[in-house]
Amino acid sequence: MKRVDVKTNFNCNNQCRFCVQGNKRELYPPKTTKEVKEILRQSRRTHEAVVFTGGEVTIREDIIELVKFARLLDYRLIQIQSNGRMFCYEKFCDEIIAAGANQFSPALHGHIPALHDFLTRSKGSFLQTLTGIRNLKKRKQDVIVNCVVTKPNYRNLPDIARLLVHCKVNQYQFAFVHAGGRAGENFDAIVPRKSLAVPFIKKGLDIGIKAGIKVMAEAIPFCLMQGYEDYIAEKYIPSTKIYDAESVVDDFAQVRKNEGKAKGPLCKKCSCFNICEGPWKEYPQKFGWDEFVAIKE
Repeated sequence: MKRVDVKTNFNCNNQCRFCVQGNKRELYPPKTTKEVKEILRQSRRTHEAVVFTGGEVTIREDIIELVKFARLLDYRLIQIQSNGRMFCYEKFCDEIIAAGANQFSPALHGHIPALHDFLTRSKGSFLQTLTGIRNLKKRKQDVIVNCVVTKPNYRNLPDIARLLVHCKVNQYQFAFVHAGGRAGENFDAIVPRKSLAVPFIKKGLDIGIKAGIKVMAEAIPFCLMQGYEDYIAEKYIPSTKIYDAESVVDDFAQVRKNEGKAKGPLCKKCSCFNICEGPWKEYPQKFGWDEFVAIKE
């Protein structure tokens, strides 16, 4: 199913230390209701799924109106990508579900308030997000949770996994931090060595696999995920068009592979060369390629 991601705004009620959008909230105003509707109208000719993303889309005053418009255009999938905080309000959950949203992707980055709130730089965000996840599941919604893997939280990924299994989410994903925006500015404090984080990522995946929950890991090359190849998210990311701040990315996969990520000196000798995307390029620019090895056939 072809998907269009609409970055409707970059303002947000969190201030995440790893936010790849960086200072876009200061540079770009939110798209107007009219602008978003026109994007939705044009995109429906070629796309069946829409993701409302940002920034934080749920703080838009017109988000219910926009979701209703997407449903009117008969989008089959209407996903809300969010930090999850607004879903702590049951009335808001009911309104956005009634408007037509049928998939939700909240973000949880810790298993306790101290860790999550430290990363989001927003006191109380853990409780709101966790309550939001529970509210959505109470309403039998499709909930896909994203957790950004960072230096402060990677050792606790199994704990986060256990919490999400307890919440009975439909899917969770560990996305290795992309060192752009604020994550780039805070690189030394935020970006862990992949070789240190991967064992905890695998333990976190194992917990979901055992519970029968769909799990994924993103931005980790195949050579570090041997035995977990079926859980590499890039294998399943749908064809996606992105409406960003002032640009349109027609094929995110191509941009991701050709501009965003990198291959090292041994990659051409690897049996996974044609299917592996490599790490985000900022990572080897800082750490080099010593952690990555060629897989023999």
